[in-house]
Amino acid sequence: MNSSKYIIGFTALLTAFVALVLSLMYTGLKEKHKQNELLFEKRAMLGAIQDRAKLNVSDIKDADIIDFFNKNIEQVVVDTKGNILTPEDVEKHGYKGGKAENVDMKKEMKKAFENRILPVYIYNDKNGEKIYILKLFGKGLWDEISGFLALGPDINTVVGASFDHKGETPGMGAEMKDNPKFPAQFKGKKIYDESGKLVSINVRKGGAVDPEHDVDAISGATLTSNGITDMLKSSLENYNNYLKKLK
Repeated sequence: MNSSKYIIGFTALLTAFVALVLSLMYTGLKEKHKQNELLFEKRAMLGAIQDRAKLNVSDIKDADIIDFFNKNIEQVVVDTKGNILTPEDVEKHGYKGGKAENVDMKKEMKKAFENRILPVYIYNDKNGEKIYILKLFGKGLWDEISGFLALGPDINTVVGASFDHKGETPGMGAEMKDNPKFPAQFKGKKIYDESGKLVSINVRKGGAVDPEHDVDAISGATLTSNGITDMLKSSLENYNNYLKKLK
């Protein structure tokens, strides 16, 4: 009987000790994990402008990514009405730091359209032209998909794009990130038609038809391709009023 009590007591004590250690580890690593996520986002973002900025993002060290970002990228947060928010306004939405990089698009996309706030990143190139980098967020075949779309100074023509996913199928949907030929198709496409209407960009199965607004779908990944089309449309609609004000 005493032996059973000892075993139960020892097990409970050991369980509590392990739980405490895990809790301390999580707390200690939480900030490091957050910094790694921000670094990953910055690398992906710069991937959308690497041609314009003459960068090879895959070969750049982490410290150089951060340095380039801090020196060359302006951060702005806007609402769906097109208004630019102050850092204090952004913090009122629950984002400590008040910068674009602090805004969680997954959280924002769950809100009603009129309540969303959105990150915008602006790159001033060597010619003095502004490139506007917009954050994309949506749903693929299995999980979240995301990306960045960079628009030229005409606020219409795409100068670059980058995409990422949580769990698309390797060799199929994962090609959105793994195959550089897919995002390369977006360069030169337009998001508005000649009348100024937002039409976005269509990832079309069977091949692009409209040379200004279509790209080829990912082979064997129809649902992922459809998800990218939906992500582009919904994300660009979020920014539409801001982009119109820029024009």
